[in-house]
Amino acid sequence: MNAGALRVSAHQVQKGLSPHPRIRNVIAVGSGKGGVGKSTTSVNLALALHKLGARVGVLDADIYGPSVPAMLGLSGRPESPDNKSIEPMRAFGVEAMSIGFLIDPDTPMIWRGPMATSALTQLFNDTLWGDLDYLLIDLPPGTGDIQLTLSQKIPVAGAVIVTTPQEIATLDAKKALKMFEKVEVPVLGIVENMAMHTCSSCGHVEHLFGEGGGQRMAREYGVPLLGSLPLDIAIREQADAGTPIVVAEPESTAALAYLAAARQLVDELAKRPRASIPISASLI
Repeated sequence: MNAGALRVSAHQVQKGLSPHPRIRNVIAVGSGKGGVGKSTTSVNLALALHKLGARVGVLDADIYGPSVPAMLGLSGRPESPDNKSIEPMRAFGVEAMSIGFLIDPDTPMIWRGPMATSALTQLFNDTLWGDLDYLLIDLPPGTGDIQLTLSQKIPVAGAVIVTTPQEIATLDAKKALKMFEKVEVPVLGIVENMAMHTCSSCGHVEHLFGEGGGQRMAREYGVPLLGSLPLDIAIREQADAGTPIVVAEPESTAALAYLAAARQLVDELAKRPRASIPISASLI
């Protein structure tokens, strides 16, 4: 789909909050545990949404282990025109902001919860985002302080849960899903990552982390399965190289799977009630 083909509306957020004046829809990407490829999924989904014609940004909310800058091949410090607000960095047509741009890469973030949550709200509010249709927030693992702050202070239109088919991963992913339900953030769907591996030599397909875990979870909670993504070495290699698979190999099976998941995400969000307060972002 060419840029310019998508028309995006702002959708309803939590009670007591209003949509960001320059962002139509904030989408939280969460998981109950680490190691399921949530950040890789967030970045590739953002790039897939951009390929569909949307204006997209990514906010790296993993204060303790930011990885979005490396995955997008970004380095250096963002500019501040007034010493208060900061300009987002940009890569492959997508805006990005992360604590990783503001600290030394080797510096550990030894912060208590309030400091981390304050950093999240500052990154969200003080970044000079352009007129965005979607801002994907890549959350840290778990259901702690940052997730609670997100639900209370940041207007979120919906959430995506990332899991692998493995039973232990879906157990934790269910906790993340129930957390979003409790704070009245609609779960738009589940992305099952590392669902299958195809041998590069013989073409044999193996389900290394089990089979159907994401689908069973989707049925149990009555939410869509947005997509099942392959376990593919190219996804890891391209993320490490700073050129995610959706950009580096756009016709690959993996990139097309991300694109299909992004289309499904757009469709699910479109079913949600629209925001009653207009915002300034113009239709594409």
